[in-house]
Amino acid sequence: MWVLLTCRVGVWCLMFSCSVVVLAEPVANSDSATVDLKEAITRTLARNPNLIAFGYQIEVQQGRLTQSALRPNPEFGVLVENVLGSGELEGVDGAETTLSLGWVLERGKRERRVTAARAGLSLLESEAEIRRLDAVAATAHLFLDSLANQERLIQTQAAVTLSEQTVVAVSARVQAGRTPEADLARAEAELARMKLAQEDVEHELVTSNHRLAAQWGEMQLDFIRVEGNIKALPTPDSFTSLLDKIDQNPNITLYLTQQRLREAELRLAETEAKPNWRVSMGIRRLERSNDEAFVAGITIPLATRNRNQGRIAEARARLAMTDADRTATRIQIETQLFALYQELQHSLHRAAALREDILPRVEQALAHTQQAYSAGRYGYIELRVVQTEVLNTRTALVEASIDAHRFVIEIERLTGASMKSSVYP
Repeated sequence: MWVLLTCRVGVWCLMFSCSVVVLAEPVANSDSATVDLKEAITRTLARNPNLIAFGYQIEVQQGRLTQSALRPNPEFGVLVENVLGSGELEGVDGAETTLSLGWVLERGKRERRVTAARAGLSLLESEAEIRRLDAVAATAHLFLDSLANQERLIQTQAAVTLSEQTVVAVSARVQAGRTPEADLARAEAELARMKLAQEDVEHELVTSNHRLAAQWGEMQLDFIRVEGNIKALPTPDSFTSLLDKIDQNPNITLYLTQQRLREAELRLAETEAKPNWRVSMGIRRLERSNDEAFVAGITIPLATRNRNQGRIAEARARLAMTDADRTATRIQIETQLFALYQELQHSLHRAAALREDILPRVEQALAHTQQAYSAGRYGYIELRVVQTEVLNTRTALVEASIDAHRFVIEIERLTGASMKSSVYP
């Protein structure tokens, strides 16, 4: 059953592997071990410890379903009367022996139990889909963390290279007597800070890779880097179209399944208010006359009071609570979707402005400033200010791209459907 469930939610896996596909590129031919998003999700769905553990709950409920379908066993009875008495009933000569078989008539309770057990199994399957979807989203987030740290490492390495070039340029001017040695000390201190920042990012990258591998239960890394292009941003659908997809959210489906379970529990509670009937039939042996006779009987409890009214009231309350919870959950999802969509639009706008308007200008300013510094028209302070502006703008562009991808992942998790992207047809 767990294998079948894996196939059932495969569409969610495909959805996520496509939805964040702008992060995943084909693995490049290199000697370094790499993993892309599709492979990370595949491993997670196959080997995630939490998903495997939840699979046993499915098996537990399957056992309950099997048990609920069993009929009560017939009862064999032996009744001996008129023995070991006094007078004519002394000994066993006047004994009357009855052999009988009895059955319990559940009056529809077994069918109600089966219906409730099946609804419970459907509820667990819906919850399993949510857990798998959450696991896929968590893997996408962790993959994004590793990809982001790789990009941050590239940025810090570029900053180190720029600082090294600056040290060389300042050193040349110091040797020529055109710049005080204090500027060289500042440049060397800045280089040391950049190398320290690079080391910090390297540690964060190793940690994020381990967290990603933990999604599929691995404590040792079998990859060095992840494959993807974090700067490739999606083109989101309209908010109205995303709002129409909320019904695909597995949490809404879960409440619909839970409602069917509560309805089944209510019907079962109402049925259990009816007492079981017992019927029996058998043969009676009369020793005195050496005769035999057929006997039959039925036992009907007198239901003068409803002995299950409390459970019926509880089942009705749970049914009403499920409907109220579903309404509250939908409102919450719509509110979250609106907030995430606004943040996504802001991140995309910010990334576009940084990439198209700000970064080209500060890089151009840096080129002019470096030329002016080499010509002796600018000092080290002016050069360092423009370098900082370039580095900060590049970092801001990377962070805006990361934020946009995070919001995409969350929007797709809420809507249960992938967003279209202009990057991929």
